[in-house]
Amino acid sequence: MFTFLKNAFAVKDIRQRILFTLFIFAVFRLGTHIPVPGVNAAAVQSLANSGLLGLLNTFGGGALKRYSIFAMGVSPYITASIIIQLLQMDIVPKFTEWAKQGEVGRRKLNQATTYTAIVLGFVQSIGISIGFNQLSGFGLIKNPGMPTYLSIALVLTAGSMFLVWLGEQITRNGIGNGVSMIIFAGIVAEVPKEFYNYLTANLVNAGDKFTQNLLILAAIILVIIVLIVIVVLMERAQRRIPIHHSKRASGAKFTAHLPLKINSAGVIPVIFASSFITTPQTILGFFNNKDPKGIMDFVTKLFNIQHPYGAAFYTILLIAFAYFYSLVQVNPEKVAENLQKQGGYIPSVRPGKDTELYITKLINRLSGVGALYLTLIAVLPILAGFIWKVPMNISLSGTSLLIVVGVAIETAKQIEGRMVKRRYQGFIQ
Repeated sequence: MFTFLKNAFAVKDIRQRILFTLFIFAVFRLGTHIPVPGVNAAAVQSLANSGLLGLLNTFGGGALKRYSIFAMGVSPYITASIIIQLLQMDIVPKFTEWAKQGEVGRRKLNQATTYTAIVLGFVQSIGISIGFNQLSGFGLIKNPGMPTYLSIALVLTAGSMFLVWLGEQITRNGIGNGVSMIIFAGIVAEVPKEFYNYLTANLVNAGDKFTQNLLILAAIILVIIVLIVIVVLMERAQRRIPIHHSKRASGAKFTAHLPLKINSAGVIPVIFASSFITTPQTILGFFNNKDPKGIMDFVTKLFNIQHPYGAAFYTILLIAFAYFYSLVQVNPEKVAENLQKQGGYIPSVRPGKDTELYITKLINRLSGVGALYLTLIAVLPILAGFIWKVPMNISLSGTSLLIVVGVAIETAKQIEGRMVKRRYQGFIQ
């Protein structure tokens, strides 16, 4: 690992990209400590650590707990991305048309995603401001009123979109996928503090239970190491489909493969499902005091991954997004079309529609294994907390582990790809 980083830093272009990414991380961390004007951030500290909004706080690097200008994180943008991608599935003809227009269509879809994110962010900001103000005993907002709520919503929405812009800068000039790297930085920033808090609470102040808590801590560390190994192996696992080319000269031996990852969707289903879990604070904010039949209590449990209802709902979301995004990522229709244009075919499968159906069926089978893997990694630590009463902090959970390890692997692959590209350029020159 250290040799890999040393070789990466030896390349000027990669070194500049890594340093630029670290600079963006520094800007992000600075923003998480700038509070929104007109709020008492201390009133929301305990609420932000609850299971309901713990994910949003962790992904934002503790910004929600401080009620900073980055309190919303990139959650509105991710939710908007989910909506736009769903609308492309022959629901909105214009979006479907744009999806087939290549780079031009992609820019139009990105623009639509940005506008949708602004609207969602503004509504969500008002919702969490009203909700947190009520849950904190009306101690969060210093001068409650619609003008105050609107001004706070403007600041939070601007902060969220600024984070999205920072992510775009990482994608263009840095290393890795920008939005994923922002979430990665938020989680990693929270881990040392939560680990220290856990040690302080369970070891330093353990008293007679010191040995017992020490064994529990050792078991947790061992489980985390095992989960990291499983994640690395599963993210690299793939199914290779043999491809024959009819236009190849008959005298030359030629073997090609179409690699399909077992988890083609990567960590995107985890990020999507986690972001989808955090959206109900808008509903809670507007209807917190209008709950005569206990409906909001059920909604609170449903969107709290530390509750059995929430864990079950989160599992369903993970499986659904794993299947959905695997098909989006691979796109069997385009793969079959490209193979036919290149004169390639899968043995025993007719080119065209039959190839598309074959790849779709294979992706669905692989996605079943990938969805099971994602679910086990994300939900098992939560179940362990239920059964053995072990407190699982959000930043140390399976969800965070999947995101951190997955993003780290993808970033390492991108760095390795740039190094290989540079070696080929040097050879040609």
